Parts: sequence; C-alpha cells; structure tokens
Amino acid sequence: MEYLGERISHREADRRYAVEHEHSPHTMLFTVDDKIVIDATRQGNSARFINHSCTPNCEANEENGRIFIETIKRIAPGEELTYDYNLVLDERHTPAVKRAHACFCGTRNCRGTMLGSKS
Repeated sequence: MEYLGERISHREADRRYAVEHEHSPHTMLFTVDDKIVIDATRQGNSARFINHSCTPNCEANEENGRIFIETIKRIAPGEELTYDYNLVLDERHTPAVKRAHACFCGTRNCRGTMLGSKS
C-alpha cells in the first residue's frame, strides 16, 4: 500500500505542525528524503492508520520518491498490519523524549519506544 498525502517541504512540515501539534509529538508525517515529507492528514489514505510495532509484519520502502508499506511475513485474515516507525529525531533521545514516543505494542521484543537508533 502506498503511503499517500500532500507532499511538502520539511520547512512547511515544521511550520504546519509547530502550531497544529504544539502539545503532541504525534503526526501523520512520513519523511521521503531531505527535501520531501508526506503529510497524510491531507489527501492521505488508510496507510496513515497502520500502527507501529517493534515486531512488525510490514516495512516501509522508498521507491522513486514514493513510500510503500509492504508485508514482510504472511498476514492472517483480520490480523493488524504494523511496521516499525523507527523514528529518529534531530534532538537528543532523552528519557522524556522516549516517553513522549512510547510504544505499547506488547511484543516480546518491545523496546518501549517508537524511536529508532541514531546510528
């Protein structure tokens, strides 16, 4: 499934979400590259509702500037689709920032945060 939405610059994403999500770190933004961000709250599709898991059954792949959520294992009928958001922020991943991006997937390998490694 393609992750669809309005294609905007990082600058516009920062401007837009500084106001709209002032008290929440959660958005429906997907970074394509250093120039483009997809804002799925505008012109988005159901891909924006796929949740995070530390043990996902899908992964996000970039192809020619487009993002696709693709299965990586067999999916049973009715099983929830998930992928690892693997968020990497410019700011330090402090305990408070990790709590703000807490993961509640409940899998055996849950790392407790949707943040990924900065390495």
